[in-house]
Amino acid sequence: MTIKCKKLRTGAVLPSRATAESAGFDLSACLEEPTVIWPGETRMIPIGVAVELPPKTAGMVYARSGLSTRHGVALINGVGVVDSDYRGERMVPLHNYGTEAFIVEPGDRVAQLVVTPVLLPQLEEADSLSESVRGEKGFGSTGIGKTLETGGNEK
Repeated sequence: MTIKCKKLRTGAVLPSRATAESAGFDLSACLEEPTVIWPGETRMIPIGVAVELPPKTAGMVYARSGLSTRHGVALINGVGVVDSDYRGERMVPLHNYGTEAFIVEPGDRVAQLVVTPVLLPQLEEADSLSESVRGEKGFGSTGIGKTLETGGNEK
């Protein structure tokens, strides 16, 4: 499988894998000058690249683990979803969850793109759904883990 990429801006860096078996393509900031993201602030960081994903795939944009764990900088929406029919410039909404200003330099790797298959089912309205063991039990219904108070599973 090949994916076509088009540079849209001067200074754009094509997405690339850090190693041959990296799941994600690193996305690099296409900026004319450094950009400060203050604590609690979100900035749209342009990548300067458009990508043509294959049909029935999606691009999942994830935070880079180093930015999120060391600096508290990650995508504001958790995971970005890029549809295969989108042909515009990729942008990364970075949010500073940390306590110090963070500077994004031109060319910095700011996120990663993982291409994944997508099922495209048709929806059908129904009056009822089939039974299951879990049924309508929702959040925490299979156990929520250990707490400091009990050291055991809360139910």
